[in-house]
Amino acid sequence: MEKKQLKKRRYITGFDGIRTLAVLGVILYHLMPERMRGGYLGVPVFFGISGYLITDHLRMEWEEKGKISLKAFYKRRLKRLYPPLVFFLLITTAYITLFQRNLLNNLKGAVTSALLYFNNWWQINQGLSYFERFTNESPFTHIWYLSVEAQNYLIWPILFVILMKVFKKRGKIFLVIFIASLVSALWMGIVFTPGADPTRVYYGTDTRIFSIWLGSAVAFIWPTNKLRSQIPAQAKKMLNAVGIICLVLLIAAFFFLDAKYSFVYRGGMLLVSLVSVLLIMVVAHPGASLDKWLSNPLFTYIGKRSYGIYLYQYPVMVFYEAKVKNIADNIWLHTLIEVILIVLIAEITYHLIDKPLGRFDYKNTWSTVRSWFTKPIISRQKPLLIPGILLVVTALVGFIIAPSNHVTAQQKQMQEQILQNQKVAEESKKNAKAKESQDSSDKTSSSAEKERLAEVATTYGLTEEEVAKAAKMSFTAFGDSVMLGAAQDIKDLFPDVVVDADVNRQVYTSGELIKKLDDDKLLKDPVIIGLGTNGDFTEAQFSEFMSLFGDRKVYWLNVHAPSLRMQAVVNAALTKYVADYDNLTIIDWYSYAKDHSDWFYEDQVHLTPEGRIGYTKLLYETLVKDQ
Repeated sequence: MEKKQLKKRRYITGFDGIRTLAVLGVILYHLMPERMRGGYLGVPVFFGISGYLITDHLRMEWEEKGKISLKAFYKRRLKRLYPPLVFFLLITTAYITLFQRNLLNNLKGAVTSALLYFNNWWQINQGLSYFERFTNESPFTHIWYLSVEAQNYLIWPILFVILMKVFKKRGKIFLVIFIASLVSALWMGIVFTPGADPTRVYYGTDTRIFSIWLGSAVAFIWPTNKLRSQIPAQAKKMLNAVGIICLVLLIAAFFFLDAKYSFVYRGGMLLVSLVSVLLIMVVAHPGASLDKWLSNPLFTYIGKRSYGIYLYQYPVMVFYEAKVKNIADNIWLHTLIEVILIVLIAEITYHLIDKPLGRFDYKNTWSTVRSWFTKPIISRQKPLLIPGILLVVTALVGFIIAPSNHVTAQQKQMQEQILQNQKVAEESKKNAKAKESQDSSDKTSSSAEKERLAEVATTYGLTEEEVAKAAKMSFTAFGDSVMLGAAQDIKDLFPDVVVDADVNRQVYTSGELIKKLDDDKLLKDPVIIGLGTNGDFTEAQFSEFMSLFGDRKVYWLNVHAPSLRMQAVVNAALTKYVADYDNLTIIDWYSYAKDHSDWFYEDQVHLTPEGRIGYTKLLYETLVKDQ
């Protein structure tokens, strides 16, 4: 009966077109975030399609049988999604074990939470950020999406039965689900904190499920088996117009709706989900033209492989960019190579895993496994047996030996330096406040001060006169972990400095911090800014940030991060924006440091002791020029 029912369903080829747009948006958001700022919105599109299709399927089964089979539902979902996921985890873990062991840390938690579909909550609990690739280098980051989907699959059939038995009428059920979706979207806005990292609301099932449920809601009032291809010409024109408008709005959102905007989490994501659902409704209607317009061999090809493309995007990016250290020097070439690798791997796994295991009868699992080990074990009929065994064994070894919360010697050194310098930064603010209530006195004549001058002069390759000149300079230094790493050196050369720096800091989260410095009378003139390592910024965000400094002179250090795409994006933006501000000077840290690999730890971003000296000396050279 189930197979007969499934044959009655109309395959809507236009959905492959929507899936193609969604997966391209997500991939380009990760590969080219400065151009596809809203590509992450492909996820609510996937959510909407999923909600619509699974609910439409359940509704048709209910109409035919007066009930649904929970066992059959869960079996279908697992058969479709689980084998590709398990293979993805095996091959990714095996690669990490063999070639990139630094990623073994916390692998047990990532893999286990992925297999049991609670990865989104695991990442939230670990404090991992979706929006900071630099501090969250993991090939499993994107698996949060599958966890939200699976958690919905777990509860939705049960909720479906309850709704059908309690409310019965489709219109009432639609209304109940729609209101529940609005509650989830409202909860997203309540939980979201402006200026803070939005990962909690981005990952949370409670704050994202509205995108799925909106698709589920319309399945009750827009059932695929009740839609007719023969409709009035005027109705067809209206449907096509709505579909085109929604498609244009969605593509525009992909390009312009930056994830850093508060609007996204206070209504924006809901609006995009509604637009996506409207587009799904139009494409699903056989009387409209959108299904035909979004159906072509390319879209069908990508759409059918969209699951694999989504799965392998992050491993390819993380593994490739770990081996190629000059990504920023030729972004377009490396982006093309990564896209080709993602599609190639998705194509291979589609034929090797997705299709065969999608058709496999799991009742024959044991007999199939036994046949693998019948003699001869090595034969042309079993070409993948030995590679498969090696893959599983390698992955298991990696899983077993993977440490939890392990810190390497280099990471420990960096962490200790950061903790120490956080105290230095706080002390610099306290000293600046205390200085206002103290009498100033010239200490340069004391023997202790002369010793300090001599020591500092030797360290930074300056004369004692230059060090004395630096000691009289007064400014505020505001930045991220790169500047924080150099806080002690900055304080040594510039005793009158105020340092305010912290890890993971970005432009869009820094406005309130600058205002607080100003309120506390700690925002001096000039100000040195060291932001951009953790993420780029729009022109509007940059303008709003610059307005906080009034007519103060601002020096902005550009970025040295050759293994990150963000380097070229941020540095190009700074070069472009500087022409609009008379009070802004760009300090070219990238050019100053690019030939000094010994100035950086392995990530080529954070500073070694030699790098901290170079960083601080550059500040002196820049400031003394403008005096």
